[in-house]
Amino acid sequence: MRTHQHKEKTGLSPELNLVPKDPRRIHLMGICGTGMASLAGILKEKGYLVTGSDQNIYPPMSTFLEAMSIPILKGYSPRNLSHRPHLVIVGNVRTRDNPEAMELSCLRLPYLSFPQALRHFALKGKRSIVVSGTHGKTTTSAIVAWILEEAGLDPGFMIGGIPQNFEWNFKLGKGPHFVIEGDEYDAAFFDKVPKFMHYSPWATILTSIEFDHADIYRDLDHVVESFRGLMELIPPEGFLIANGDSQTIMQEVKRAMCPVSIYGLSGNRAWKAVDISVGEDITSFTVLKEGKKHVKIATSLYGKHNVSNLLSAVALADFLDVPLTTLVEAVRDFKGVKRRQEIIGEKRGVIVMDDFAHHPTAVCETTRAVREKYKGRRLIAVFEPRSNSSRRNIFQDRYASSFDGADLVMIPEPPLMQNIPPEERFSSERLINELKEKRVNASYFPNTDLLLDELAGEVQSGDVVLIMSNGGFDNIHRRLLKRL
Repeated sequence: MRTHQHKEKTGLSPELNLVPKDPRRIHLMGICGTGMASLAGILKEKGYLVTGSDQNIYPPMSTFLEAMSIPILKGYSPRNLSHRPHLVIVGNVRTRDNPEAMELSCLRLPYLSFPQALRHFALKGKRSIVVSGTHGKTTTSAIVAWILEEAGLDPGFMIGGIPQNFEWNFKLGKGPHFVIEGDEYDAAFFDKVPKFMHYSPWATILTSIEFDHADIYRDLDHVVESFRGLMELIPPEGFLIANGDSQTIMQEVKRAMCPVSIYGLSGNRAWKAVDISVGEDITSFTVLKEGKKHVKIATSLYGKHNVSNLLSAVALADFLDVPLTTLVEAVRDFKGVKRRQEIIGEKRGVIVMDDFAHHPTAVCETTRAVREKYKGRRLIAVFEPRSNSSRRNIFQDRYASSFDGADLVMIPEPPLMQNIPPEERFSSERLINELKEKRVNASYFPNTDLLLDELAGEVQSGDVVLIMSNGGFDNIHRRLLKRL
């Protein structure tokens, strides 16, 4: 079983994979990743001398690191380790033939993967609240952290996006809890287990299980194996909050050795949302606990996926005895997360929105939510297939059903296709043809520049432009606003 395979032959000495007693100088390879940059901030706050290197240095994490006076070395080179750090933390996108990783081996410096380091430097002595699942991890983690913050519990947290209620996406916190986004992607080239297997979960939210990360997982069963491993880690005195709207989850939660609470928008669940109403500025719904009214919620978030995310947070707040008045106020004041249905700007009556959606389910739910929110406006969906899975043809057919509700769909040629075997490559042109067969107004573009030219000439007052990508998408959002 892959999730229990803790070591691979790497050229690095396994016996050196230990934290020195006093690692004053710590170097992070791949420091501009969201998680790695946050870990660098934690280490800096703890008083360590932190350096880092990365191939791609761009905002917002580059500016975040600059604000904390953490030096960034551009590119990977043996010279980056010439100061002989006491510990090196290796990001999961680094390969064993990386020149800096090879120098690390030659110098026989101690090293850790990102989740190993997070467990040692941030989670030790804390009750770890792990928010996991294929979808909704970032928003749900941010909601939970904000509720605990407002309840005066002073939580620590690390979130894979920037919560707009906090200055940064990490906090050490002096309280007993640490909220961590539990990613199922593997940890490093020498640590081939899902990141969440390192996080010692005390309480866990499980939002969804779908096939994703086709570059490391064979199929859905392979993904399920990893989540089984996570559930098995929850101690008997812990707690699992699971989404009952997922058949896959309902089949697996029987394995949990701890108490389980089920939430959902359908069926007879312990926690259920009813009377959902979406207004111009506020979404409201009533939460039922064991069939009886528990609390009425009002939030600026919208979409059924976000109602589901909030419902799981309500269940956790109940487990932690957060007062209902505090819960209601925290949810009401929650501002969301950057890159999750985030309005970047509005010019000439055109709203430009950014979202991280890339899996077909996320694209579908986001498009549907924005359509419901902005009734009467024309919705233009612009999608970049950029993730390791979306650039493969594994989801080719599913994307054709992911844009229902959009009045116009625009898709460029995926980037970095040279890294995908030809027989596995996703085809934007084929998707556009399939959408046209469904009578969807859709256009293909060889690159972002041509798409932007067409988009800038197409938009008109009243339009909502929903731009979806898990990458920077060549800064198309701000370039469009500048054109307008």
